[in-house]
Amino acid sequence: MVSRETLRSLLDNTLRDARYPRWEDNYRQGKVRDMYLLPGRRVLVTCDRQSAFDHILGTIPLKGQVLNRIANHWFEKTADIVANHVIDVPHPNVTIAEELDMFPVEIVVRGYLTGSSDTSAWTYYARGERDICGNILPDGMVKNQPFDTAILTPTTKSEEHDEPISASQVLERGLVDEATWTQIERIAFELFARGQQIAAQQGLILVDTKYEMGRNAAGEIAVADEIHTPDSSRYWIAETYADRHARGEEPESLDKEFLRLWLREKGISDTNIPDLDDEIRIDVAERYIDLFERVTGESFSPSNPDEPLRDAIERSIEPCFESA
Repeated sequence: MVSRETLRSLLDNTLRDARYPRWEDNYRQGKVRDMYLLPGRRVLVTCDRQSAFDHILGTIPLKGQVLNRIANHWFEKTADIVANHVIDVPHPNVTIAEELDMFPVEIVVRGYLTGSSDTSAWTYYARGERDICGNILPDGMVKNQPFDTAILTPTTKSEEHDEPISASQVLERGLVDEATWTQIERIAFELFARGQQIAAQQGLILVDTKYEMGRNAAGEIAVADEIHTPDSSRYWIAETYADRHARGEEPESLDKEFLRLWLREKGISDTNIPDLDDEIRIDVAERYIDLFERVTGESFSPSNPDEPLRDAIERSIEPCFESA
């Protein structure tokens, strides 16, 4: 674990954005990743921005390195199942990715009946619905109960909001052809099974996750964006799950709920966005590093902590523009 002293020394060496004026024409900003679009590929820079309740609150030391390294850990662990978009990782915050022809469907795989959002499986089930994206669930299930087998709940990809749909609707709308959809389903379930298997070895439960897929230049289906990260997946602590579930308690999870509680205590609202003080920024950084070590089974150490992060990233991605 990185010491609090080291984290404190990095509070002013974080990456809020990866906008470099000399490459402005190629620049796009996402929620977590900034990117540069180049012929046949894109430069993805995972930043240290921290958001909650739809507000950017500041930066967390090393967060970008943690998320990018977890994603690439899982790309490596699943490369025998499906191709992925990774070309190179020239810096822990950076992935050079092949540009894919993306499918207009997000593939969500769920192993448990859970969630609290308006579109979660549990929310639908609790209000009496039993057909969840074409999956017919039995009566009598309770929150956080495992399914007999994992289910797939696709959603459309939209600028406004994601719409849950069934596999039959995917085909009816012509979003993906039948043969391709059969492959996508098989790949998604194999990825999830691999994720659950490796997570179990680390004392974790991979509860649910999302995948984004497309076709690469070779015509193969490939996975893009990220895979099995805490931003795209839900993890529970395996050791305490059964007892807590039997008592009707929520599972211990690896997420940013503790930050949400801190913000509520500070009275967050649309007109009151609390600043993250140094101690909470360090606390959040420790949580991300702990999650990295739990998920990967590896010890985390920062890359060149004494070097200005913006300079290191600029130097690492510069060759991409020289060869474009």
